[in-house]
Amino acid sequence: MEKIQAIKPGPKPKTPDGTPDERRRVTPPNQPKHPILKPHIHKPKD
Repeated sequence: MEKIQAIKPGPKPKTPDGTPDERRRVTPPNQPKHPILKPHIHKPKD
């Protein structure tokens, strides 16, 4: 029987005070590199 190994995530980013920061966000200087997401339009029920 083969053993399944999970993929380990990388290290968490740190905040300036040294605590782990788990949020993912775009900082204002990098905002122009990221396009705005299109609004999601829900389809009516069939």
